[in-house]
Parts: sequence; C-alpha cells; structure tokens
Amino acid sequence: MSRQNTIAGLTRLAATAAAATLLLAACGGDDDNNNGGGATATGGGTQAADLGLVQDGTLTVCSDVPYPPFEIESSDAPSGYSGFDMDLMQAIADGLGLQMAVQDVGFDPLQSGAVLAAGQCDLGASAMTITDERKQHLDFSTPYYDSLQSLLVATDSGITSLDDLDGKTVGVQQGTTGEIYAKEHLPEGANPPQSFPSDGELWPALQAGNIDAILQDLPVNQTHARSDPNYEVVEEYQTDEQYGFAFSKGEKTALLDAVNQQLQALRDDGTYDQIYAKYFAMDSTGAASPTGPSPSTS
Repeated sequence: MSRQNTIAGLTRLAATAAAATLLLAACGGDDDNNNGGGATATGGGTQAADLGLVQDGTLTVCSDVPYPPFEIESSDAPSGYSGFDMDLMQAIADGLGLQMAVQDVGFDPLQSGAVLAAGQCDLGASAMTITDERKQHLDFSTPYYDSLQSLLVATDSGITSLDDLDGKTVGVQQGTTGEIYAKEHLPEGANPPQSFPSDGELWPALQAGNIDAILQDLPVNQTHARSDPNYEVVEEYQTDEQYGFAFSKGEKTALLDAVNQQLQALRDDGTYDQIYAKYFAMDSTGAASPTGPSPSTS
C-alpha cells in the first residue's frame, strides 16, 4: 500500500472511531438524564442527580430513634423504621423515585447541624421544632406538624402541675425545646432538670423512679401514657411549635425545594391526611388519640 493510501485509510478509521465515540456519548447522556445516578424525581421534574445526595439513588435520613409516634423501629417498613416522620419521609422518597435509608443519631448533634454539615446524611427528620436559633445553622422545610409541650408523671405521684415539682426532678431530652421550657418555667424549689440523650433513656428513667416527671412533646408523652396506665399527662403547654425537616445550611437547596414540592403534593392528594390519621387517629369523642393539635397547614 502506498503512503498516500495508508494516510487516507488512517483518516477514515479515525473519523469512524470519532463518530462511534460521539454516538456512545450521546447514548450515555440519555441514560444519565433518565437515571441521574438514581431515578428521575417527580417533584417538578428535578432529577436525583441534581439533589446532591450522599448516596446516588438513596435519600439518607438522620433521626433520633426511638421517639414514638414519630420514629419507631419497624422490621415491616422498607427502611426498617416507621412513625409519622418516617412514613412521611418514605412517601417523599417514593415521590422522588429514591430509596430511603435511615441513620440513627443523637438528637443534639442533629439539631446543632453537626451530622448534616459533616455530610453524614441528606436531611434530618426527627420531630424537630423550627426555632430562630436553629435557623442560624440549619435550613428547614415548610412546617409539617404543630406541637405542644407537656408534663408526664406517675398517676400516684400527687403531681398535677409544674408548681408541684418543688424538691423533685423533671427529666428532659438534651438539646430540645422541652429542655428550654423546663429551664425557663420550673419553680425555684425544683431540682435542675436532668437531661438525657434521647427518649429511649428518658422514659425508662421515669418508670424506674429515677426522675419524677418528663417534660417533652405532647404526642410522645401521650404515647407513653397510653402504653402504660400507671402514667398520665397532667399539663399541656401552648408553645406554638412547628416541626420541619432539617438541612445543612445553604448546602441542599435543590433537595429542600424538592422535599417542599413533595410535601405539598402529599397534602394535595390526601396522602398526608392518611399518614396523620394512622398515628393521630380520632377517637369516638372526636379528639385525636394521642391528642394533639391539627396538622400544620403552613
């Protein structure tokens, strides 16, 4: 073969290879657009690849478990966890075409934003009240639940209000609005509130008689009172609290928008009401059981 023919042949081969490369790239681009490292989200057409997820195709949720009725271990649930928060998050993940994975973490490092800033998870779902202090280091979804604080005691304790806690000890969960409320409203004669990492230690401490009362979110205290008739909620406190899903400050704006879109979609199609009724069902008197305020409509 002459030098000219060899050069021409090489040129044709190079052109063919380049065309094949372009074709493969185009096909690969289509696959990326369809899958985005996961599935295409339905919320406003946002793709999972655009959400900055910790793990492709998976919505990784940090939560402090147990905290019934919001977070409960459940072998029957796809993620291994159920409860009001977890069921809502599962519905949101489903709407985004994602799997859901849950990491059980302490509430204090969650509400401080530490685990989110470290990239341990995509968001926090842990019955977390939206506060101005927390908004300094966290972004929040639109509110999804209105809550109150409450006082849980043994039925034979003789305690009917905070005023009866002179010389007694109330237990609270560390880093919570319940802890703040106790510090601000306990009578002078009461012992300093005793903080526990989670409800998993707080509730057994009351049952063991190591503390005299629990001050925390109303639905959680009422769940305990329903499970054991030896305990009762004796006071409720109107604190105008609303829960929100938490995100690392300024880091997950696309995911935050997608979650808000899904929350609204769940309200619009009635799924939110179904999940709410599952955990806060109305009894024959028309009161929620566990009783609590109506779901947030914000």
